[in-house]
Amino acid sequence: MATERYTADVAIVGLGPAGATLANFLGQAGLSVSVFEREADIYPLPRAIHFDGEVMRIFQAIGLKDAINAIARPGLKGMHFVNADNKTLLVRGGTGLDGPHGCANNYYFHQPLLEQTLRLGLKRFEQVAIHLGHEVLDLTQHSDHCELVVMDQTSQAVQTHRARYVIGCDGAKSLVRRKINAKAVDLGLEQPWLVFDIVLKGELTSLPDHTVQICDPARPMTYCYVTQQRRRFEIMLMPGDERDHLLEPSTLWALVSQWVQPEEATIERATIYTFHSLIYQQWRDQRMMIMGDSAHQTPPFLGQGMCACIRDASNLAWKLAMVIQHGCSDGLLDTYETERSPHVRSFIELAVKLGAIIQTTDPNSAKQRDVDLLASPDKVFEFPAPRLGHGFSVEGHPLVNAIFPQPRLSTGELMDERVDNRFVLICLNPEGLSAVRAGLFERAQILAIDHAWVFTLIGEDHPQIHEWMRLKDLAFVLLRPDRYIAGATTNSADMIANLLELEQTLLSS
Repeated sequence: MATERYTADVAIVGLGPAGATLANFLGQAGLSVSVFEREADIYPLPRAIHFDGEVMRIFQAIGLKDAINAIARPGLKGMHFVNADNKTLLVRGGTGLDGPHGCANNYYFHQPLLEQTLRLGLKRFEQVAIHLGHEVLDLTQHSDHCELVVMDQTSQAVQTHRARYVIGCDGAKSLVRRKINAKAVDLGLEQPWLVFDIVLKGELTSLPDHTVQICDPARPMTYCYVTQQRRRFEIMLMPGDERDHLLEPSTLWALVSQWVQPEEATIERATIYTFHSLIYQQWRDQRMMIMGDSAHQTPPFLGQGMCACIRDASNLAWKLAMVIQHGCSDGLLDTYETERSPHVRSFIELAVKLGAIIQTTDPNSAKQRDVDLLASPDKVFEFPAPRLGHGFSVEGHPLVNAIFPQPRLSTGELMDERVDNRFVLICLNPEGLSAVRAGLFERAQILAIDHAWVFTLIGEDHPQIHEWMRLKDLAFVLLRPDRYIAGATTNSADMIANLLELEQTLLSS
């Protein structure tokens, strides 16, 4: 075995969307990063196809919003749930207008192009080393670092790498998760579906220009308008289906014959997935952590699987930077799971509920479902915006742990463009801001000294922020780098107390 050693602040195992997003965040923060990806190149076929407005805001935070806008499209009409008679039961809202995150509320994309864009973003950072075609064979923890045994799959050479922390973004069969010994909690869904991607040869008006969940008890299906000529069908397996037979081209075309014919499109991919609803317990063991599909698996009925993975990266990245660069207690890293696990669980549970609507196969149950949903006056629903679980925040105000909207400032720029990936103290008047500054200079150890991560923004200069604060009856709001609210108060004394409490969390958590 080779004795050559390499050292980094963080090693990331897996370079899918989650790993690449985390690497962009850490590279942007100036950390040294080693990324190990078993495959030599990007998987060329479609997989994930949807992300929401908060995720686009995260891509904005790593400086790649424009590049990703160029390869994605807004979901202008949302997702329609229809019954066997094509009557609309539910609609997940969609619009091309700017929503609460300063962009559309959902987007569709081709995953190979997204991964290519995220990897190109990593070229900006000399201290981020990408090792493609390198498989991590083993991990060992030590008091101040982890040791990774890595094989170059081209040369078969085995190398030893070191990192202060290891993050497993290595998917459903995660090696890092096995090392942590995380246990799965099953939230109740395990159902095989046929996933069938096609590329149209030309315009085809018989296909809807939006995503449709076909709640037909005889054969539940999903149709997705992805991007340009790409379309996806997801077809639930029924009793008596033979998997090999379903994957034959003649069967595939027969299943979708009412919408498209073989001469109108080419098959890009057809496979059978089992949709799971899993969340693991224990995302961290000392210097090893898991994120993305390694930590949770979401059924696709809400289009939130990859979104959860990207949110993990946004949550964990600034905490790693605070610990490694600013000397904060590494107990801060424990808040990653306590915050993210309840958040992602809420999306999984909603996806399972929607799955129950779609996957109803008993005709009588489906008939009653249709009666109930058609009678409901509220057919349109938006993406939920759950609060984080308990972690790095000062509890007390109902807005704490919720995400803050991203308005346009009076300058025309989006708020996050002004403040970068730092803490933000929003205040309605200069006097209140001066009082907080004075209080911190007198008493705080980190917050007053390290202004690199505390940025002030006076709300009255920007009408949308001022109006939001006025409606919520707030004088101060403290935002974290991931734009979740860490504290909200009506006066400067309470905000000083909030900041000092959070400082103690950073020092001694």
